Amino acid sequence: MGPLKGARVIEMAGIGPTPFCAMMLADAGADVIRIERKAPAALVGKRDPAADPLLRNRRCIALDLKHPDGIAAALRLVAGADALIEGFRPGVMERLGLGPEPCLAANPRLVYGRMTGWGQSGPLAQSAGHDINYIALSGALHAIGAPDRPLPPLNLVGDFGGGSMMLAFGIVAAMWEAGRSGKGQVIDAAMSDGAALLMAPFYTMVANGSWHDQRADNTLDGGAPEYGTYRCADGGFISIAPLEPQFYDAFLTLMEIDDPEFRERSNRDHWPSLHAKLERRFLERTRAQWCDLLEGTDVCFAPVLGIAEAPTHPHHAARETFVTVGETTQPAPAPRYSRTPSQTPQPRRAGIGTARAVLTDAGFSGSEIDALLESGVLVET
Repeated sequence: MGPLKGARVIEMAGIGPTPFCAMMLADAGADVIRIERKAPAALVGKRDPAADPLLRNRRCIALDLKHPDGIAAALRLVAGADALIEGFRPGVMERLGLGPEPCLAANPRLVYGRMTGWGQSGPLAQSAGHDINYIALSGALHAIGAPDRPLPPLNLVGDFGGGSMMLAFGIVAAMWEAGRSGKGQVIDAAMSDGAALLMAPFYTMVANGSWHDQRADNTLDGGAPEYGTYRCADGGFISIAPLEPQFYDAFLTLMEIDDPEFRERSNRDHWPSLHAKLERRFLERTRAQWCDLLEGTDVCFAPVLGIAEAPTHPHHAARETFVTVGETTQPAPAPRYSRTPSQTPQPRRAGIGTARAVLTDAGFSGSEIDALLESGVLVET
């Protein structure tokens, strides 16, 4: 299943953006093998395999990478792979003996994907950081939030948008090229770089004078009254975005607004007054009542749903946007392919049986696998 069926990816266990990238590749059909650390004894055999959607659709194996035989086993897995994903600080994989040089020596066609916050080079390369720091340096954080303070947009922009998705794109692009050249390469995916790239449209608008470099003072950052969120009578929120003239006309008609000031929306001097008027108007009805009036029309409207609410919305239900694996509700794979659909999400597969299958696929004999078990190099997850 999936357009990447037949591709094999080695994922070095990490947190955040690396497993999300691996999840995307696995959803698209790649055989992702996750090399994990030894699990604490209290967790062995007790973890719910469906509890972490980021680890779905992969086979997991735990190797002691402090042991030379563990490194040798990992290199044999790498030799049969199309790509590798790692998310450690620069130099960690080299110290393990699994840096690009030995891995590409074992497999010259390997695409070696490296995920870091600041990149493999530069004065901050060895510094610790998190999403908020990476997007702060890119200009993205400055543009998001209230006028008096930036507001971190979860960790979507740096970790997952600027990191995971950029690395997934880079891996697929490099695998396409390797299929023609027969040569692998190293991908330096920095979340700070990716976050900067996501800001390309806004740098363009600043350059042509259509964007003010201050928060809540532009069309798309909550400055414009017709693009934002409003509280309803029951405390819920709705979102509106009737930017185009025909959508704005429909909005005014359905809202029964005939105040002439609303025809002056292009004049920023009117924005505070229009905001206040819309705030009062939306407080007149509950969120459900506004949905009854506006949802499904061309006014560019949607209720602001909580994480627990979103999966039950009729649109998501009709498209099966969310699925339940075990007892865990999670987003379904995206995007959708007409001929090679993505894999149906399955819990991570682990344990010695899975490890034996992974190693057998890589050419290990039964006696070699037994030796790894006896030495403690191959361990339970």
